[in-house]
Amino acid sequence: MRIGFDNEQYKKTQSEHIKERIGLFGNKLYLEFGGKLFDDYHSSRVLPGFEPDSKLKMLDQLKDQLEIVIVISADDIENNKIRGDHGITYDNDVLRLIDAFQGRGFMVGSVVITQYTGENAATRFRQKLESLHIKTYLHYTIDGYPHNVSHIVSDEGYGKNEYVETTRPLVVVTAPGPGSGKMSTCLSQLYHDHQRGIEAGYAKFETFPIWNLPLRHPVNIAYEAATADLDDVNMIDPFHLEAYGKPTVNYNRDIEIFPVLNAIFELIVGKNPYKSPTDMGVNMAGNCIIDDAVCQEAARQEIIRRYYTALLDFKRGRGTKEIVYKLELLMKQAGVTVEHRKVIKPALDRELETGHPAAAIELHDGRIITGKTSDLLGCSAAVILNAIKELGGIDHDMHLVSPEAIEPIQTLKTKYLKGKNPRLHSDEILIALSVSAAHNEHAKCALEQLSKLRHCQLHSSVILSSVDEKIFKKLGIHVTCEPKYETDRMYQSH
Repeated sequence: MRIGFDNEQYKKTQSEHIKERIGLFGNKLYLEFGGKLFDDYHSSRVLPGFEPDSKLKMLDQLKDQLEIVIVISADDIENNKIRGDHGITYDNDVLRLIDAFQGRGFMVGSVVITQYTGENAATRFRQKLESLHIKTYLHYTIDGYPHNVSHIVSDEGYGKNEYVETTRPLVVVTAPGPGSGKMSTCLSQLYHDHQRGIEAGYAKFETFPIWNLPLRHPVNIAYEAATADLDDVNMIDPFHLEAYGKPTVNYNRDIEIFPVLNAIFELIVGKNPYKSPTDMGVNMAGNCIIDDAVCQEAARQEIIRRYYTALLDFKRGRGTKEIVYKLELLMKQAGVTVEHRKVIKPALDRELETGHPAAAIELHDGRIITGKTSDLLGCSAAVILNAIKELGGIDHDMHLVSPEAIEPIQTLKTKYLKGKNPRLHSDEILIALSVSAAHNEHAKCALEQLSKLRHCQLHSSVILSSVDEKIFKKLGIHVTCEPKYETDRMYQSH
């Protein structure tokens, strides 16, 4: 895989920059952390070389100075809001995050339930957290938020919120997803600290958009594609341009809220230390790009993938046509079409040739390998087998798993488990391959090639099963598929 991003430089320069910002505010900083602290696969796709847990590794260098506060909205708890990438509710994700952070040795100081108005589900969740010995605080809805600034910065506004007790210089405020109330929590803490005579500051960490890349840079357009359902739009920061005469990139919500934020800062501490939304940020990712061409191409592929995801969501009834249209526009802005994704045409051509679903994968050296549906294997299983044969220099006519070994698995699926599809999914063929590897050197060699599929591109001519989708994700393969099912049945189990 070609690398476009220096991960080691990022961890070093980013942690140093955060230390500098802590020092500007009397050794107390509330850092609003946007995006994902770990499992950041979007960043790793558009910035090749960025590791999914880079932010946590960066914070490892500040571990003794920081504590984490997790924020969740009472409304999200009440409505059982689902985190799409993991398929779990936000309240369960809070528990997952606590386990993950503590497992890495980070201090999780507390959980804040925001926008609380007495919701029963939120109350029960607080009780559950307290039974697990996790400190929990309530922040309330504030009439007129965010525009009635004089009311917000008063005893009846932030003053009503419970004060979150923190003990370390850096307080990282994170959440399961957007709209949880991270910024409001930080500002509420500034208000309470100021009332107690404690000097403290606020900063924001957002990887995207990258402020020192051009507005229409593919990496920044890929961020808009990733947040198409949120109506985020990248913009030149007018406040930064006016203050410094230099164009920088931010996004609409931070720019729109900055005048309000400025007024809140002035009421809390007398003046705003920042002249622009860009000033509030601490992101150094743009300084760690070492091959811009590689990152641009990776971002273009991400934009196309997001377009196919939107088509798929619409097909499944989870998205809207408007999101599809927005992504079509973003593709035009990035100067890409679906033809730029090299695996699409071979997959569709193989389906046309065989009359059955097919898939194609692009290896890192540019070779494209296809797989077709057969009586024994689905196209996902076939393309994995064909790809690792190619990588291992194994004859494609050789059976790594004999038909005699596959047939008992098919019998199990259809006769005993009452399945209707006898063909093996990708997980089943990999298990069969691993069994064969115990006594077959070619199967062992093929199995050893699996790690080489990470970051490869794949396209399927039909919607993948959930099983195949999960296997490709675990293998680190970047997938798109046509928005059509293999059959015309009304009910699809996905």
